[in-house]
Amino acid sequence: MFHNDGFRALDRQECLRLLAKVPVGRVVYTRRALPAVLPVNFSLDTDSSVLLCTSASSDLVRAIDGVVVAFEADDFDAATRSGWSVVVTGRASVVSDPAEHERLSRTGPRSWVVTQDGVYVRIEAEMVTGREIAGLRDTD
Repeated sequence: MFHNDGFRALDRQECLRLLAKVPVGRVVYTRRALPAVLPVNFSLDTDSSVLLCTSASSDLVRAIDGVVVAFEADDFDAATRSGWSVVVTGRASVVSDPAEHERLSRTGPRSWVVTQDGVYVRIEAEMVTGREIAGLRDTD
């Protein structure tokens, strides 16, 4: 049901289904005590956590390993004025288990940036929320 503000809350399963359809989202974290947002390509793991592949020496890894972050992805159509947004909130951690790293090297996301020291970062899907807006009719 859409509320008076025109948005409909999405349940966890709807959110995860929509996340699986898009290749890019944004990590929201703290850098030098200020909010930071970084677009990244990603995939979902079998346990619904968000997976990133990046350089082990990146500023992102240093900033988010072991801390709670938010991850947001969306898809909108300006012509129909419709779309959705999903936010995953949870602890981020570098995958350190060699067997898990090997599995993710076969099934996980591939970084869009060439890296020599690639690591996988897992964001646990502790809280998953989303909203959808249906097309609004033009009032002009």
